Amino acid sequence: MKNITLLGATGSIGLQTLDIIREHNDEFRLFAIAFGKNVDKAIDIIESFQPKKIVVQEESIRQKLLSYNDQLTILLGNEGMEEISADPDTDVLVNAVMGSIGLSATITAIRHKKQIAIANKETLVTAGHIVMAEAKKYGVDLLPVDSEHSAIYQALNGEHAKDVHKLILTASGGSFRDKKRSELHGVTVNDALNHPNWSMGAKITIDSATMMNKGLEVIEAHWLFDMAYDKIDVIQHKESIIHSMVEYVDNSVIAQLGTPDMRVPIQYALTYPDRLALPASKRLDLVEISTLHFDRMDTERFPCLGFAYEAGNKGGSLPTVLNAANEAAVDLFLKEKITFLEIEEVIADAMAHYPFIDQPDISAIQKIDQEVRQQIYEKF
Repeated sequence: MKNITLLGATGSIGLQTLDIIREHNDEFRLFAIAFGKNVDKAIDIIESFQPKKIVVQEESIRQKLLSYNDQLTILLGNEGMEEISADPDTDVLVNAVMGSIGLSATITAIRHKKQIAIANKETLVTAGHIVMAEAKKYGVDLLPVDSEHSAIYQALNGEHAKDVHKLILTASGGSFRDKKRSELHGVTVNDALNHPNWSMGAKITIDSATMMNKGLEVIEAHWLFDMAYDKIDVIQHKESIIHSMVEYVDNSVIAQLGTPDMRVPIQYALTYPDRLALPASKRLDLVEISTLHFDRMDTERFPCLGFAYEAGNKGGSLPTVLNAANEAAVDLFLKEKITFLEIEEVIADAMAHYPFIDQPDISAIQKIDQEVRQQIYEKF
């Protein structure tokens, strides 16, 4: 029986993780959760799974939970997430929070040698040089939850790193994949949230439409698999059946395939190196699908993908600026304060004007993150 500590319990990845715990309640137990503001969903989780510890970000949320049940053990903020991540009863940390808030908890879990299933890509985007150095020091593997990185992880299993020619990430193309740039003027929030393949949270769905999500995944892949950026390709694959591929020096290509269901990579990260049945997920029928489509990615059509390669290649503080500016811009778009195409303009402006730092430590990363957001919100 593995005790699971789940950060971001009320989000899309969090809820699908709970589906797996419920399905395999003889294998997994929910030990602790952290969540943001969705009290109603949190109460449902608490009633169903009875976690021993709960972390919230604000005192007002803590008081709401205590009014529901004053016997709950409720911790606050980053310190609370670090505490449950280091708890001796935590066997597996699933980090599914959105944004750079997940960084300190991930490092704490590494230092306590926990098994880590990471869906919080911003942790690696902003501080990959720190996180991977800590993981190497403490002998901890980061098991990716993103479908693309899980696919690569599986395709690399049993192979030698020296034999890899390149990694190939697949991208659905998002909500506007069939639209030209000239057709993106005036698209609405609801239009952008209508993803053709995946059921995800609002922020990730918008990132998929701008292709920033794939850009962040490129940076994440660089750190997870120690791969140079010129050996990480992105191709568009509308069906989301091939989740990613690895090409080897002998021209062999190993791909991981499956129906678009995030529960598959989540469960693999929880059970690794073993596998469990997943009856709720639809089996892949290639005859039924019949045809798969692929296209080259165009960074003129999707500038955010180019921004990510630029930030990753330059390194230092630029990926932090990229990530913070993107999060602020997406938030402004969701609140209908800027247009869809202005997301790109906000990011490009922040990358061009924020001072560059070569080797930022954690405190510098946190400061940069806060300042970039503040500067953007002050403009709008």
